[in-house]
Order: sequence, then structure tokens, then C-alpha cells
Amino acid sequence: MSDAPIEITAHPTINAIDAQDWDACACPEAINGRPNDPFTTHRLIKALEDSGSVGPGSGWQPRYLTAKQGDEMIAVAPLYAKGHSQGEYIFDHNWAHAYENAGGRYYPKLQIAVPFTPATGRRFLTKPGHEVTGMSALVQGAVQIAADNELSSVHATFCTEAEAIAGAEMGLLTRIGQQFHWVNEDYADFDAFLGSLSSRKRKNMRKERSTANNFGGEIIELTGDQIQPEHWDAFWIFYQDTGSRKWGTPYLTRNFFHFAHQTMRDDMLMVLAIRDGRPVAGALNFIGRDTLYGRYWGCIEHHPCLHFEVCYYRAIDYAIRHRLGKVEAGAQGEHKLARGYLPVATHSLHWFGDAGFKDAVARYLEAEREAIDNEIEVLTSYGPFRKSNMEDHQ
Repeated sequence: MSDAPIEITAHPTINAIDAQDWDACACPEAINGRPNDPFTTHRLIKALEDSGSVGPGSGWQPRYLTAKQGDEMIAVAPLYAKGHSQGEYIFDHNWAHAYENAGGRYYPKLQIAVPFTPATGRRFLTKPGHEVTGMSALVQGAVQIAADNELSSVHATFCTEAEAIAGAEMGLLTRIGQQFHWVNEDYADFDAFLGSLSSRKRKNMRKERSTANNFGGEIIELTGDQIQPEHWDAFWIFYQDTGSRKWGTPYLTRNFFHFAHQTMRDDMLMVLAIRDGRPVAGALNFIGRDTLYGRYWGCIEHHPCLHFEVCYYRAIDYAIRHRLGKVEAGAQGEHKLARGYLPVATHSLHWFGDAGFKDAVARYLEAEREAIDNEIEVLTSYGPFRKSNMEDHQ
């Protein structure tokens, strides 16, 4: 291990950082296959930036961090200066209001995150062997930038539990949230998964799948070179519809899907419902080493249960067939519970320059953690799985 000092640099563009240097920290495991997740890869971050989805006018201004020790890049982080709290999925609007009501300026703030992506993964991207020193250097670098520029706060969202524990030891505040994930218990096929459910839930799921698959067309799965430009034309329409209803304005630009097709089509699974020769609904998933990540859904025709089939059941089926351990279905949605997705905790880290405000947020987070822990416990008890072998005979 080198004794050389560590140099922290903030870069205004990902194009200033060599892709191999970045990915050696972000996804070193990809040398032997897929990355654990594709969201912090150089190619995805570059697609976001080159497409104008982040950068000027977006409220996400890149300040990517690199940590070099001598000539070696030992750690990187996707850092952004944020002018709002949109596209984060871990909500701090109340904090912003309280801070500004007290006379402070909450924005801009610093965000270590993958824009528009509520998927858990490493946020402090360290080269193997540099985990402790690398994360420490990145945290210190982000905090120093905030302090030097009199910014209110630094946030690292959807980090791993291990990072949350390490961050807490560095004095950062920890926050938990909740999502719904499906876990593959080594099911042989979808019917084996159904066999793990209570009788009533199993019958309901079969009914929903039958209803969806009889919508008057066919449902297809595409990945890699099977995805053609015309499929993106259709999906862009779906994405715009959902984005305008959920967020007012879609976060991603049309060009993002163009760049993603060029560099990431092998990382994506597109599920399309085709009727009368044209796509009428679709879902986009990202493929990780052991996890399928459900990201976007949209439609131009509404058919009963089609959303459940295209988004949730097809994702489960794909994960079982490809021996993936988990499906992460994105943010919110208690309706996922009845479809085999159980509540799990998500993690984030927070730093505030104002000591009084930090103490107030710490008290809030303590109460919030207890409430979310209780909610996860209650929701899990309402899951669709059999409580005992006798349940099917009642």
C-alpha cells in the first residue's frame, strides 16, 4: 500500500476521466462478466451527460470526484451539485423548507447518486484493496467542497448498507427508506414460485397473468441486438406519458435512449406488449450480475393486469430463467406486495454544515427509522407467501 498523499479532484464532465480508470473503481468485477449493476459504469454516466439528461439546465451539475494516490486512481464518486430535489426518490423537501424558513439557503447541495435511479449500489466507488482509505478520501473531499463553497449539505443516496455503516462511523447521518424486492429462493420455474404462495394469492396471480396475456396481442422480451431503433421510438412515447404524469416533465431526454442503445443494449431487457402490429405498452429493465432492475414503464392503451404482467411477472420469470437472485422493482408501490415483492430497507448518508440543523435532522431520522422498521415488519406479515403447509387446506 502506497504512503503517497491522496489527491482529490472534482471534474465537470465524465469525459475528463478515463473510462478504464473509472470502471476499475466502479465495477472491477466486470472484468469477469457483468458489473454488479450498470448504473455507476462510465458508459451509463456518459450517456446521461452526453444526452443532456444531466448538465446545464437540468439541476444536476456534474462534479465527479476522483481520488488518486500517486499515479493510481483508487476511488471515484458520481457527485452532482443539485439545484432542486427532483429525481432522487429519497425525499428531503421538508428539510429544504425548514432550512430556508430558518433563513438559510438549502440549494445548491451536493448529491452522490445515480440520477433518476432508485437502485441500491455502491456510491463510494473504490478500487479493491482501497475500500477504507478510498471512501474516507471521497467523503472528506465532498465535505470539503461543500464547506469551501458554503453549501448546506452533502447526501449519498441508495448506498449500500456497508457504506451506511462506514459513513456513520465517519460522523455522517444515516437514513433508511423502503422498497419492494423479489428474492429468488432457487425456484426451478415460475410455477415453483407460485407454489410458495398462499392458495388465494396463487389463484389471484394466475388469474392476473391469464387476463394480461389475453389482452389481444403478444408480449415479447428483447435484449442486446434484438432491440431495434423502432422499439426505442415506441418506448419513448411510453416513457413520456409516464414521466409527464408522475413528474410533470420526463427526466431523461430522447437522446439518452439513443446513446444507451449504442453502449448499453446488452445491459437492458425490454418487455413490449404488441397489438395489431404496434407496441402498446412496455417496461425497461437493467440487467446486473445477480439482480434485474425494473426501471421504466408506460403504455398508450390500458388493458386489465397488463402492467402487472409486463413489469412484475415477466421480470420474475426472467430472473428465474437466468438464475438471477433478485428483482428490484424501483420506488414505492405497495401493490407490489401482493405480487411477491417484499419490503426491504434502503440506505442513505447525509452531512450538514450547520450543527443545529444537523441535530434536528438526527432526531427526525431516529423517529423515522423506528417507523419504517415497524412498517417493514407489518408489511412483510401481509406478504403473499404461505405461512404454513396447512394454509392451503383451510
